[in-house]
Amino acid sequence: MIYPNVSTEDRAIFREEFLGRLPGQIFDSHVHVFKKEIFPPEYRPPEKSCYAKFGGEHRLEFCRQMYRDLLPGIEVKCNCFATPDPQADRAAAAALAVDNRNVFGMALLGPDDSVAELSPLIEQNRLVGFKPYPNLAAAAAGKPIREAQLAEFFSPAQLEYIDAAGLLCVVHIPRPGRLADPLNQRQMVELCEKCPGGQFIFAHIGRAYYMQNIVGNLKDLAQCPNAWLDTAMVNHQGVLAYTLEHFPRQRIIFGSDAPIAWLHGKSVEVNHQYAYLMGEDFRIGSAIYDSEQVVRFAPFFYEQLRAILQLGLNRTERQNLLYQNAFELFQRTARRLYGEN
Repeated sequence: MIYPNVSTEDRAIFREEFLGRLPGQIFDSHVHVFKKEIFPPEYRPPEKSCYAKFGGEHRLEFCRQMYRDLLPGIEVKCNCFATPDPQADRAAAAALAVDNRNVFGMALLGPDDSVAELSPLIEQNRLVGFKPYPNLAAAAAGKPIREAQLAEFFSPAQLEYIDAAGLLCVVHIPRPGRLADPLNQRQMVELCEKCPGGQFIFAHIGRAYYMQNIVGNLKDLAQCPNAWLDTAMVNHQGVLAYTLEHFPRQRIIFGSDAPIAWLHGKSVEVNHQYAYLMGEDFRIGSAIYDSEQVVRFAPFFYEQLRAILQLGLNRTERQNLLYQNAFELFQRTARRLYGEN
């Protein structure tokens, strides 16, 4: 495995900006953890994929070492799931070695997966829920990924199971318009209403990385008591501030999107769009690479924490956003499912 470089400059950022300002515990609700063994032997990630940097995998032990390197002295707990690559063996990917105290886990979910297979997969691996994804739904529907709809992410039988069991789902919404898409907004609310026993964590604040995508678009979702938002890869201070102002704060949780978060770069708003400014030659979405290496970048993980610290929250509010809200949700679910302490 190729280890990313936690530089002297990175460590200085922690000492100068984070030490004493972050809570002693952080819960990272959005982490991709998987071994290369979940793929066929001949599988190789694309050359410029961020996963290529990590040898085609992101093991839990490596992730936890990164937490120790980037946040020395801070205890980090996490919720993890594999990468939704269609070549991944979803059953093998569910073996996440969770303990439901420090590490929680979810299974990847395609809408054509049967409940008869999913139920023992969840129970045997002691998982708290599912991670559906647009590409898995699009493949099942036989359509391009940009045409996938949230309503196609789950089968009716799956929703019945999630509702009855009270499972959690981290949901990456589809369609180019993201949170600003009226169809997405309607179907997010409908999903929560159809399945009141489930808890739906909409990832990346509904993929709203810039202001025009979020303003005016949280009102209906905020009324759903089982709708949550995670902040994964959002380092836009305005987007975070708007979310805290217009969505119940007790249902907003921190997430990093590691291992992408280990890369050096920053998401920026450009003319009512967003782009990733990359300090490393990897491609993640709308990436702009600093080919001349003239800018010194921090890890995306740090940029996310920087943006949160710039919101002017008091110590208790930071504790809730970065740890308490998520830990209570995941611990409560695990206790109900498995009697975990």
